[in-house]
Amino acid sequence: MKTLLHTFWFFTLTLVVSKAEQRANILFLFTDDHATQALSAYGGPLAKIAPTPNLDRIAKEGILFRKCYVTNSICGPSRAVIQTGKYSHLNGFRNNGDTFDGSQPTAPKYLQAAGYETAIVGKWHLKSTPTGFDHFEVLKGQGQYYNPMLITNGKNIKHTGYTTDIITDQALKWLDKRENPDKPFFLMAQHKAPHGRWEPALRHLELFDDITMPEPSTLFDDYSGRSPAPAQHKMGIATEMNDHRLMLKYSSKHTPEQLKIFDGYFRPRNEAFLAARLEGKEKTRWHYQRYIKNYLRCVRAVDENVGRILDYLDEKKLSQNTVVIYSSDQGFYLGEHGWFDKRWMYEESFRTPLLARWPGVIKPGSVDKQTLVSNLDFAETFLDIAGTEIPEDMQGRSLVPVLKEEVPDDWRQTHYYHYYESGGHGVPLHYGVTDGSHKLIRYPEKHLNTWELFDLAEDKQELSNIHGNKDYRKIQKHLEGELKRLREKFKVED
Repeated sequence: MKTLLHTFWFFTLTLVVSKAEQRANILFLFTDDHATQALSAYGGPLAKIAPTPNLDRIAKEGILFRKCYVTNSICGPSRAVIQTGKYSHLNGFRNNGDTFDGSQPTAPKYLQAAGYETAIVGKWHLKSTPTGFDHFEVLKGQGQYYNPMLITNGKNIKHTGYTTDIITDQALKWLDKRENPDKPFFLMAQHKAPHGRWEPALRHLELFDDITMPEPSTLFDDYSGRSPAPAQHKMGIATEMNDHRLMLKYSSKHTPEQLKIFDGYFRPRNEAFLAARLEGKEKTRWHYQRYIKNYLRCVRAVDENVGRILDYLDEKKLSQNTVVIYSSDQGFYLGEHGWFDKRWMYEESFRTPLLARWPGVIKPGSVDKQTLVSNLDFAETFLDIAGTEIPEDMQGRSLVPVLKEEVPDDWRQTHYYHYYESGGHGVPLHYGVTDGSHKLIRYPEKHLNTWELFDLAEDKQELSNIHGNKDYRKIQKHLEGELKRLREKFKVED
């Protein structure tokens, strides 16, 4: 009897120790150009019209960050930062024309070495072949919304259907058929949506048809009161050259069934004809309605597919030991300032959504309104969750203590930003710093050579440049000092 009791006790203790030592899985859900304005957990005018209940579930069961800032508001560079935990000038990927150096150390490589099984499915957008992954299925370049080709471990494989659904299908297949199910996993499921051109799933083509979407108050911004920089932007909703991006297109890449549906979708509406007859603000309004509805239709498919993945985790009893992190490569303009784009250090594109769920660690329903966090911190966070050492040359910090509501006393009080793609869509090179309440932006090129300073508490829409205002002399001096300090700290030479 005594022997049986000892055996039972030893078996029970072994299970407890084994469970305690079990490392968490990491599921990183990522989108392209998803603005916080289009995620209902963040509130705003679109929250009730176009809710995102599955994404909101991550926030309800975890934490939502209101001040997650990117280092460089453009697709490829943001992805490179997340891979490396380093600013663009050090990881070598400053703009979308660059090619990522896959030989450099990355978070997936460190996780592989730590015993994780790693995979990426979806949008890669870094040109080079993914490294550090046991399995990869990635879109070529931007990819397409319908019938995508996925480069799967070096082979081109064609799929039929809607890309957002297919990326989720393939991610779930990988989870189901992992070669080493006893290992913890690190999965990056990265969607093309809601990047332009905004082509919805066929099931969503008529979603929002009976609704007139509220217009942002700055839709007809005249850019007065600021430096000359914002007036140069060429990605405005009213701009004739952008008609093609705001319209749905179809081609030989679509199946006959899809073409039939599109044909019926376009003909009764006479969309191009109608747009050609409109002028001035009415044309801008028409474009805005067309754009925002297609954008939100793309978001709807993302939300549905996030729900599929969360349900899968529940069904397979993986939820309790899986950290789920949701973010986007940067924010986006949903008509604010008359734009549809990113790139700028202005809030709509500078701020990106960040939600995280970690049962037993993150207090459900948490909202962090003040801590300055960044995509620069993601790589370090992945490694910390895995219990592996964070390399000294990474430039961010692990968010794990922040997730536990134990923000270190020496946490950053200011954040540095740097956009390199000079002239891209009319956006000049610029860099700057924010403390979350005020923002200083420098435009160093000769044709501008100017500054902007904004009081984010008093001027949330950043309509009034107060640089040089004597009432803000102390704040301006402080941020100028921080800008210099951070450029030196991060070894910025240009």
